[in-house]
Amino acid sequence: MQLPKCSLLASAVGILASLSTACDSPAPTTANDPSAPIRVTATIGMIGDIVERIGGDHVQVETLIGEGVDPHLYKPTSKDVKALIASDLVFYNGLKLEGKMGDVLERVGAKGKPVKAVTEAILDQKDYLIEDGEDHYDPHVWMDVRGWMRGVDVIADTLSEVRPEHAQDFNLNREDLLEELRVLDDYAFSALASIPADQRVLVTAHDAFGYMAKAYGLEVIGIQGISTESEAGVHDLTRLVEMIVERKIPAVFVESSVSDKNVRALIEGAAAAGHTVAIGGELFSDAMGKAGTYEGTYEGMIDHNVTTITRALGGSAPEKGYRGELGTP
Repeated sequence: MQLPKCSLLASAVGILASLSTACDSPAPTTANDPSAPIRVTATIGMIGDIVERIGGDHVQVETLIGEGVDPHLYKPTSKDVKALIASDLVFYNGLKLEGKMGDVLERVGAKGKPVKAVTEAILDQKDYLIEDGEDHYDPHVWMDVRGWMRGVDVIADTLSEVRPEHAQDFNLNREDLLEELRVLDDYAFSALASIPADQRVLVTAHDAFGYMAKAYGLEVIGIQGISTESEAGVHDLTRLVEMIVERKIPAVFVESSVSDKNVRALIEGAAAAGHTVAIGGELFSDAMGKAGTYEGTYEGMIDHNVTTITRALGGSAPEKGYRGELGTP
């Protein structure tokens, strides 16, 4: 149900008022108390999970944008603002993923709160970053495990700056995590490489898998652009249907945080043209799985995506993922 304009305005005014009040009267900090965990706010689960892995008992993490929620369209609430202000440290993705939170994050940072973009380690690597042709960088770096490992270093180094007395613990946890991610990266490479060459085409609801495609040798086609704020027109859908039929693509994929309307339109269009294309499965793109599940971790998210894509496109991958922990497909 669409809210009346007055309600939307009241909501916006409430958030700004919360931000102004909180910033003028900052909450007590635990950053200088070595006996207390660092209160960390992460914008997305892919960041929050890594912070918990590195920080261990030395951090208390709150993630703002949870399961099935699209960060491109997410609007911060008054509760979010209070969490940001009450934290000792804020991690966000950057590259305009959290577009509607930009002003809030900037305001919090301007008051002296450490606000860190985990993608800062790659901002000067223009040959790595993917652009959409409109001077916007693709923020979905976590789809490339090696790329996201650079964010691990940013997180570990920042935690060590905030709480140097625990730097050794953070560094040990960093090394353990990086080793696990190297194994995950190897699995992703070998599994996706098993897909027949003529079927290595990943069609999804929006263009969130560019870094995965670049890292592991896939061709990726998103119905919508890098941001889900973009719209797919009739011409775009018609062109994609023709491509799917011509190349006999066996499967397309829906996403947990994006409407499946356009994907189903492709399936119907292909069927009308005499080609049957299946839904290969649901992928996690801008959000991880349910909290407390394997897919609700960064490793589980990537394992799920890689395994689902590989099996649906004719490659060889174990049904339950490389660690045997995936939930029922």
